[in-house]
Amino acid sequence: MITLERASRWYGQVIGLNDVTCSIGPGITALLGPNGAGKSSMLKLITGQLRPTTGKVTMFGLDPFANPNVYNRMGYCPEIESAYDEVTGRQFVSLMATLAGLRGETHKRSVTNALQLVDMESAANRKMGGYSKGMRQRIKVAQAIVHDPQVLILDEPFNGLDPVSRRDMGLVLSNLANQGKCVLLSSHILHEVEQMTSTVLMLYKGRLLASGNVREIRGLIDRFPHKISVESDRVRELAEHLISLESVIGVKLDSTNRSRLEIETSTPDRFYSDFPAMVLEHKFQITRFYSPDNNLESVFHYLIQG
Repeated sequence: MITLERASRWYGQVIGLNDVTCSIGPGITALLGPNGAGKSSMLKLITGQLRPTTGKVTMFGLDPFANPNVYNRMGYCPEIESAYDEVTGRQFVSLMATLAGLRGETHKRSVTNALQLVDMESAANRKMGGYSKGMRQRIKVAQAIVHDPQVLILDEPFNGLDPVSRRDMGLVLSNLANQGKCVLLSSHILHEVEQMTSTVLMLYKGRLLASGNVREIRGLIDRFPHKISVESDRVRELAEHLISLESVIGVKLDSTNRSRLEIETSTPDRFYSDFPAMVLEHKFQITRFYSPDNNLESVFHYLIQG
Protein backbone atom coordinates (compact mmCIF):
# COMPACT_ATOMS: atom_id res chain seq x y z
CA MET A 1 0.00 0.00 0.00
CA ILE A 2 2.94 2.34 0.73
CA THR A 3 6.22 2.44 -1.15
CA LEU A 4 9.33 4.59 -0.88
CA GLU A 5 11.90 4.47 -3.68
CA ARG A 6 15.23 6.08 -2.77
CA ALA A 7 13.32 8.80 -0.94
CA SER A 8 15.31 11.60 0.69
CA ARG A 9 14.29 14.81 2.40
CA TRP A 10 16.67 17.67 3.02
CA TYR A 11 16.06 20.78 5.12
CA GLY A 12 18.71 23.09 3.73
CA GLN A 13 21.98 21.40 4.68
CA VAL A 14 20.29 19.09 7.20
CA ILE A 15 19.32 15.55 6.18
CA GLY A 16 15.91 14.46 7.49
CA LEU A 17 15.69 11.22 5.50
CA ASN A 18 18.46 9.70 3.41
CA ASP A 19 17.87 7.41 0.39
CA VAL A 20 15.18 5.16 1.91
CA THR A 21 13.61 2.34 -0.10
CA CYS A 22 10.92 0.10 1.43
CA SER A 23 7.37 -1.22 1.04
CA ILE A 24 4.69 -1.33 3.74
CA GLY A 25 1.66 -3.58 3.41
CA PRO A 26 -1.31 -4.78 5.51
CA GLY A 27 -0.78 -5.47 9.21
CA ILE A 28 1.12 -3.52 11.84
CA THR A 29 4.52 -2.13 10.93
CA ALA A 30 6.54 -0.29 13.56
CA LEU A 31 8.78 2.60 12.51
CA LEU A 32 11.49 2.65 15.16
CA GLY A 33 14.43 4.79 16.10
CA PRO A 34 15.67 7.34 18.65
CA ASN A 35 14.55 10.97 18.55
CA GLY A 36 16.07 12.62 15.50
CA ALA A 37 16.29 9.36 13.54
CA GLY A 38 14.04 10.65 10.73
CA LYS A 39 10.74 9.05 11.74
CA SER A 40 8.70 12.27 11.57
CA SER A 41 10.24 13.23 8.21
CA MET A 42 9.32 9.84 6.79
CA LEU A 43 5.74 10.07 8.09
CA LYS A 44 5.34 13.58 6.65
CA LEU A 45 6.40 12.27 3.25
CA ILE A 46 4.00 9.31 3.48
CA THR A 47 1.07 11.47 4.61
CA GLY A 48 1.67 14.02 1.85
CA GLN A 49 2.64 16.92 4.09
CA LEU A 50 6.02 17.16 2.36
CA ARG A 51 7.44 16.20 -1.01
CA PRO A 52 10.68 14.21 -1.13
CA THR A 53 13.73 16.21 -2.18
CA THR A 54 14.77 13.23 -4.28
CA GLY A 55 13.17 9.84 -4.90
CA LYS A 56 9.53 8.82 -4.89
CA VAL A 57 6.78 8.11 -2.33
CA THR A 58 3.42 6.54 -3.22
CA MET A 59 0.32 5.27 -1.43
CA PHE A 60 -2.18 3.13 -3.35
CA GLY A 61 0.11 3.83 -6.32
CA LEU A 62 -0.58 7.58 -6.05
CA ASP A 63 1.55 10.55 -5.04
CA PRO A 64 0.19 11.47 -1.58
CA PHE A 65 1.23 15.14 -1.68
CA ALA A 66 -1.91 17.31 -1.44
CA ASN A 67 -3.93 14.45 -2.92
CA PRO A 68 -7.53 14.08 -1.64
CA ASN A 69 -7.81 10.69 -3.37
CA VAL A 70 -5.20 9.47 -0.90
CA TYR A 71 -6.41 11.40 2.14
CA ASN A 72 -9.94 9.95 2.08
CA ARG A 73 -8.47 6.42 2.38
CA MET A 74 -5.92 7.31 5.06
CA GLY A 75 -6.19 8.12 8.77
CA TYR A 76 -3.49 10.15 10.51
CA CYS A 77 -2.78 10.64 14.21
CA PRO A 78 -0.05 13.29 14.58
CA GLU A 79 2.32 13.60 17.51
CA ILE A 80 1.45 17.27 18.18
CA GLU A 81 -0.78 17.98 21.17
CA SER A 82 -2.55 21.16 19.96
CA ALA A 83 -6.35 20.92 20.11
CA TYR A 84 -9.53 23.01 20.03
CA ASP A 85 -9.90 23.53 23.77
CA GLU A 86 -13.45 24.94 23.61
CA VAL A 87 -14.75 22.03 21.54
CA THR A 88 -15.93 18.75 23.03
CA GLY A 89 -14.32 15.49 22.01
CA ARG A 90 -17.50 14.42 20.23
CA GLN A 91 -17.69 17.70 18.30
CA PHE A 92 -14.06 17.33 17.24
CA VAL A 93 -14.46 13.76 15.99
CA SER A 94 -17.75 14.74 14.34
CA LEU A 95 -16.04 17.59 12.50
CA MET A 96 -13.32 15.24 11.24
CA ALA A 97 -16.00 12.79 10.08
CA THR A 98 -17.76 15.58 8.18
CA LEU A 99 -14.52 16.66 6.53
CA ALA A 100 -14.01 13.01 5.51
CA GLY A 101 -17.36 13.14 3.69
CA LEU A 102 -19.55 11.16 6.11
CA ARG A 103 -23.22 12.20 6.30
CA GLY A 104 -26.49 11.28 8.02
CA GLU A 105 -26.79 8.04 9.99
CA THR A 106 -23.42 6.82 8.70
CA HIS A 107 -21.81 9.93 10.17
CA LYS A 108 -23.52 9.51 13.55
CA ARG A 109 -22.79 5.78 13.78
CA SER A 110 -19.15 6.22 12.76
CA VAL A 111 -18.52 8.91 15.38
CA THR A 112 -20.05 6.76 18.13
CA ASN A 113 -18.10 3.67 17.07
CA ALA A 114 -14.79 5.56 16.96
CA LEU A 115 -15.33 7.03 20.45
CA GLN A 116 -16.26 3.63 21.84
CA LEU A 117 -13.22 1.93 20.29
CA VAL A 118 -10.82 4.28 22.11
CA ASP A 119 -12.88 4.25 25.35
CA MET A 120 -13.82 7.94 25.17
CA GLU A 121 -17.61 7.70 24.97
CA SER A 122 -18.06 8.69 28.63
CA ALA A 123 -15.87 11.79 28.27
CA ALA A 124 -16.96 12.70 24.73
CA ASN A 125 -19.19 15.61 25.80
CA ARG A 126 -16.49 17.32 27.86
CA LYS A 127 -14.45 20.18 26.42
CA MET A 128 -11.04 19.08 25.18
CA GLY A 129 -9.36 21.83 27.20
CA GLY A 130 -10.05 19.73 30.30
CA TYR A 131 -8.65 16.50 28.86
CA SER A 132 -5.53 14.85 30.22
CA LYS A 133 -2.67 14.09 27.83
CA GLY A 134 -3.81 10.50 27.57
CA MET A 135 -7.40 11.51 26.78
CA ARG A 136 -6.18 13.87 24.07
CA GLN A 137 -4.16 11.03 22.61
CA ARG A 138 -7.17 8.73 22.49
CA ILE A 139 -9.40 11.37 20.89
CA LYS A 140 -6.73 11.93 18.22
CA VAL A 141 -6.84 8.23 17.41
CA ALA A 142 -10.65 8.38 17.27
CA GLN A 143 -10.59 11.11 14.61
CA ALA A 144 -8.03 9.11 12.63
CA ILE A 145 -10.22 5.99 12.43
CA VAL A 146 -13.71 7.57 12.24
CA HIS A 147 -13.92 7.28 8.42
CA ASP A 148 -12.72 3.63 8.40
CA PRO A 149 -9.48 4.24 6.47
CA GLN A 150 -7.50 1.51 4.71
CA VAL A 151 -4.21 2.96 5.95
CA LEU A 152 -3.68 4.29 9.46
CA ILE A 153 -0.57 6.36 10.28
CA LEU A 154 0.19 7.06 13.95
CA ASP A 155 3.09 9.20 15.19
CA GLU A 156 4.01 8.18 18.77
CA PRO A 157 0.44 6.98 19.56
CA PHE A 158 1.27 5.74 23.08
CA ASN A 159 2.57 9.06 24.42
CA GLY A 160 0.75 10.00 27.61
CA LEU A 161 -1.12 6.71 27.99
CA ASP A 162 -0.93 4.71 31.20
CA PRO A 163 -0.06 0.98 30.97
CA VAL A 164 -3.70 -0.16 30.85
CA SER A 165 -4.56 2.39 28.15
CA ARG A 166 -1.48 1.35 26.15
CA ARG A 167 -2.63 -2.26 26.30
CA ASP A 168 -6.16 -1.31 25.21
CA MET A 169 -4.84 0.88 22.39
CA GLY A 170 -2.63 -1.98 21.25
CA LEU A 171 -5.68 -4.25 21.05
CA VAL A 172 -7.58 -1.66 18.98
CA LEU A 173 -4.71 -1.38 16.50
CA SER A 174 -4.26 -5.17 16.36
CA ASN A 175 -7.96 -5.62 15.57
CA LEU A 176 -7.71 -3.08 12.74
CA ALA A 177 -4.66 -4.89 11.35
CA ASN A 178 -6.53 -8.21 11.53
CA GLN A 179 -9.18 -6.65 9.28
CA GLY A 180 -6.53 -6.26 6.58
CA LYS A 181 -5.72 -2.62 7.20
CA CYS A 182 -2.23 -1.18 6.97
CA VAL A 183 -1.18 0.28 10.34
CA LEU A 184 2.11 2.17 10.49
CA LEU A 185 3.13 3.52 13.89
CA SER A 186 6.28 5.27 15.02
CA SER A 187 7.94 5.02 18.40
CA HIS A 188 11.28 5.78 20.02
CA ILE A 189 10.53 3.40 22.91
CA LEU A 190 11.14 -0.05 21.46
CA HIS A 191 9.40 -2.16 24.12
CA GLU A 192 6.09 -0.33 23.50
CA VAL A 193 5.54 -2.09 20.20
CA GLU A 194 7.39 -5.35 20.82
CA GLN A 195 4.24 -7.20 21.89
CA MET A 196 2.22 -5.85 18.96
CA THR A 197 4.31 -6.73 15.92
CA SER A 198 7.56 -8.25 14.76
CA THR A 199 7.55 -6.30 11.48
CA VAL A 200 9.74 -3.24 11.83
CA LEU A 201 11.52 -0.46 9.99
CA MET A 202 14.58 0.72 11.90
CA LEU A 203 15.82 4.25 11.24
CA TYR A 204 19.00 5.89 12.50
CA LYS A 205 20.34 9.30 11.48
CA GLY A 206 17.96 9.40 8.53
CA ARG A 207 18.98 6.03 7.12
CA LEU A 208 17.04 2.76 7.06
CA LEU A 209 19.19 0.32 9.03
CA ALA A 210 16.97 -2.73 8.54
CA SER A 211 13.42 -3.80 7.73
CA GLY A 212 11.41 -6.98 8.13
CA ASN A 213 10.94 -9.52 10.91
CA VAL A 214 12.93 -8.83 14.08
CA ARG A 215 14.19 -12.40 14.46
CA GLU A 216 15.25 -12.56 10.81
CA ILE A 217 17.10 -9.24 11.17
CA ARG A 218 18.89 -10.52 14.26
CA GLY A 219 19.85 -13.69 12.41
CA LEU A 220 21.57 -11.63 9.70
CA ILE A 221 23.86 -9.90 12.21
CA ASP A 222 26.15 -12.93 12.25
CA ARG A 223 29.24 -11.01 13.37
CA PHE A 224 27.67 -10.79 16.84
CA PRO A 225 27.15 -14.14 18.68
CA HIS A 226 23.59 -14.82 19.73
CA LYS A 227 23.23 -14.74 23.54
CA ILE A 228 20.92 -17.04 25.52
CA SER A 229 20.39 -17.10 29.27
CA VAL A 230 19.58 -20.35 31.11
CA GLU A 231 18.94 -21.05 34.80
CA SER A 232 19.24 -24.56 36.26
CA ASP A 233 19.71 -26.45 39.53
CA ARG A 234 22.91 -28.19 38.24
CA VAL A 235 24.46 -25.26 36.49
CA ARG A 236 28.12 -26.43 36.40
CA GLU A 237 27.22 -29.85 35.05
CA LEU A 238 24.94 -28.16 32.50
CA ALA A 239 27.84 -25.93 31.41
CA GLU A 240 30.04 -28.99 30.76
CA HIS A 241 27.45 -30.54 28.47
CA LEU A 242 26.72 -27.25 26.70
CA ILE A 243 30.40 -26.80 25.79
CA SER A 244 30.28 -30.16 24.02
CA LEU A 245 27.57 -28.95 21.61
CA GLU A 246 28.90 -27.85 18.21
CA SER A 247 26.35 -25.03 18.14
CA VAL A 248 27.81 -23.44 21.32
CA ILE A 249 30.88 -21.19 21.06
CA GLY A 250 30.99 -20.02 24.69
CA VAL A 251 29.45 -20.49 28.15
CA LYS A 252 29.85 -18.10 31.07
CA LEU A 253 28.62 -18.32 34.66
CA ASP A 254 26.66 -15.23 35.75
CA SER A 255 28.57 -13.49 38.56
CA THR A 256 25.37 -12.16 40.16
CA ASN A 257 23.34 -15.37 39.94
CA ARG A 258 25.17 -18.67 40.47
CA SER A 259 22.32 -20.67 38.94
CA ARG A 260 22.43 -18.78 35.65
CA LEU A 261 24.54 -19.35 32.54
CA GLU A 262 25.04 -17.06 29.57
CA ILE A 263 25.47 -19.03 26.35
CA GLU A 264 26.83 -17.74 23.05
CA THR A 265 26.03 -19.38 19.72
CA SER A 266 26.57 -18.40 16.11
CA THR A 267 23.86 -20.86 14.96
CA PRO A 268 20.84 -20.19 17.21
CA ASP A 269 18.40 -22.34 15.22
CA ARG A 270 20.68 -25.35 15.59
CA PHE A 271 21.16 -24.64 19.29
CA TYR A 272 17.40 -24.41 19.88
CA SER A 273 17.13 -27.84 18.25
CA ASP A 274 20.04 -29.43 20.18
CA PHE A 275 19.29 -28.03 23.62
CA PRO A 276 15.96 -29.78 24.44
CA ALA A 277 17.37 -33.22 23.56
CA MET A 278 20.40 -32.67 25.80
CA VAL A 279 18.20 -31.49 28.72
CA LEU A 280 15.95 -34.52 28.44
CA GLU A 281 18.84 -36.95 28.10
CA HIS A 282 20.58 -35.74 31.26
CA LYS A 283 17.39 -34.82 33.15
CA PHE A 284 18.32 -31.20 33.86
CA GLN A 285 15.74 -29.01 35.54
CA ILE A 286 15.54 -25.72 33.65
CA THR A 287 13.86 -22.98 35.67
CA ARG A 288 14.34 -20.16 33.18
CA PHE A 289 15.28 -19.94 29.51
CA TYR A 290 15.27 -16.75 27.44
CA SER A 291 17.32 -14.76 24.94
CA PRO A 292 18.09 -11.10 25.67
CA ASP A 293 19.07 -10.87 21.99
CA ASN A 294 15.57 -11.58 20.70
CA ASN A 295 14.21 -8.16 21.67
CA LEU A 296 14.10 -4.95 19.65
CA GLU A 297 16.38 -3.06 22.03
CA SER A 298 19.19 -5.55 21.48
CA VAL A 299 18.75 -5.76 17.71
CA PHE A 300 18.79 -1.99 17.39
CA HIS A 301 21.90 -1.79 19.57
CA TYR A 302 23.75 -4.30 17.36
CA LEU A 303 22.75 -2.49 14.20
CA ILE A 304 24.07 0.82 15.49
CA GLN A 305 27.31 -0.87 16.54
CA GLY A 306 27.73 -2.21 13.05
